[in-house]
Amino acid sequence: MAAKLAKARRQHTVAALAASDAGIFELAVPCEVFGLDRSDLVSPWYRFKVCAPTKKPGKVATNSGFSVLAEYGLDDVATADTVIVCAGHYERINPPGEIIEALQTAHARGARIASLCTGAFLLAAAGLLDGRRATTHWMHADELAAQYPTIDVDPKVLYIDEGDVLTSAGTAAGIDLCLHLVRKDHGADVANAVARRMVVPPHRDGGQAQYVDIPVAATEDGDPLSRTLGWMLEHLSDPLSVDGLAHRSHMSPRTFARRFRAVTGTTPHQWLLSQRIMLAQRLLETSDLPVELVAERCGFGTAANLRHHFQRLVDTSPLAYRRTFRTEAG
Repeated sequence: MAAKLAKARRQHTVAALAASDAGIFELAVPCEVFGLDRSDLVSPWYRFKVCAPTKKPGKVATNSGFSVLAEYGLDDVATADTVIVCAGHYERINPPGEIIEALQTAHARGARIASLCTGAFLLAAAGLLDGRRATTHWMHADELAAQYPTIDVDPKVLYIDEGDVLTSAGTAAGIDLCLHLVRKDHGADVANAVARRMVVPPHRDGGQAQYVDIPVAATEDGDPLSRTLGWMLEHLSDPLSVDGLAHRSHMSPRTFARRFRAVTGTTPHQWLLSQRIMLAQRLLETSDLPVELVAERCGFGTAANLRHHFQRLVDTSPLAYRRTFRTEAG
C-alpha cells in the first residue's frame, strides 16, 4: 500500500460532466478513480461531483437504457478544479450554449479540462482545442478533424496532455487518462496503488493503432516474447540491445522488433524508456537514493542522462519531482 504523503494538500474538486445519452462506461471511470474515498493513500482525497448538463441537478439519460441522478449542475462545472467531459451523443451535433459557457468559464478560471472519448467534441466547440493536439475515439477522429480543422487530431494515441487541456481516446483509454491525472497530482506511487486496486496496468504503452479494426491478442505466459518482457523488467539497470533481446527471444532482430510492436504498440526502445522512467519515479518517491544512484539502477547510466529523459517525458527535473511527491512511512 502506498504511503501517505508527508504534507496534506488542499482538497481538489473533480467534476464529471454527464452529457445527455451518456456513455455509462466513460462516466463510471472517473467515478471509480476519483469518486471512491482513497484517503488512506492521500489525505484529503478528491472531492468528486457528477454534474448534469443543465443548470439544475437532475436525471441524465444514459446510452444503456437507464438514467442516473446527477446531484450537481453546470454551476459546479464552472467552479471545479478539474472538469472531465464524458462521452455522450448530442455534443457532436449541436452542443448547448450553457454547457459551452460553463466549460469556458472553468477554463478561464484556471481549471484543468479533460475529455473522455467523444467528449473532445465539446471541448472543440468551446474553442479549448484550437491550435492544439487532441485525440478522440479512432472511429470519430476524421469527423473531429473535418469539423474543426484548426485542431491537430492524432488518432493513434491513448491520450494527449496539453497541460491545462487533456483528451483521451475511446472507452478504456479514459482509465489511462484518469490515472495520468492522479499521477500528475499525487505521483506514480499513488497512481500505481489506485491501478492495482482497479486491477489495471498503471501505464499502457502504445496507442489506438493496435486496436483499430483487428485487436491484437496479448501474449501467453509461455510465449518467448512474454518471458523476455518479464526479464527486461527485472534487468532495467542493464544495457539492453535489440540484438541481445532478439537472441533471448529466439528471433531475428527484425522479427523481434515487429513482434514487439504488434504486442505492445511501441518500439523496444520506447518501452524500455517508459519502464525506466516509471522505476525512477518510484525510487524518487520512496527512497533517499542520490539521483546518480537512481540513474544507475534505472539503466540511464548517468544523472545527466536521467535528467534529460525525465525532463522530456515528465516535464520536470528528478529533484523537483522528489520534492513534490516524496513519501514517508505511514
